Amino acid sequence: MDYPHSSDIIAELSSGKLLLVDSRRRNGLILIKRFHAEFAGPGAAVGGAFDVDSQQVIPVGDFCLVYPESPEARQKAFGIRRHWVRLTEQLTAKPEALERAQMLLTQFEQYFDIQTVAQIPDRALALLIGVFPQTIRQARQSDR
Repeated sequence: MDYPHSSDIIAELSSGKLLLVDSRRRNGLILIKRFHAEFAGPGAAVGGAFDVDSQQVIPVGDFCLVYPESPEARQKAFGIRRHWVRLTEQLTAKPEALERAQMLLTQFEQYFDIQTVAQIPDRALALLIGVFPQTIRQARQSDR
């Protein structure tokens, strides 16, 4: 299912259905919650009871959601979602905010591309790793 608007994705997630970020595409979904954000990459479960509190979503890359094909696919998707959360936690372990921001940008730019990452709002990236949006802006500028 391709979604032209993030409001369509929010409606789908709010319905309580469990979906997966398509594992056959270079894509992901930033789920903005009240005080933080989470990144769900390819193969990760989204929706269900996990994401009913999402206030906004930002699709990244060639975004597509799919339904899990079996209970085993659902279980695997839960594990993949945990994997993406752990990767983000590893970035937040760095005590220096600017270093976290630079590492996040590097990781995203290696997985997606510079143009795709440039389109992601500073606020969304900041919420992923617990820094201010201006720290993301500063990291973007120092990369140039």
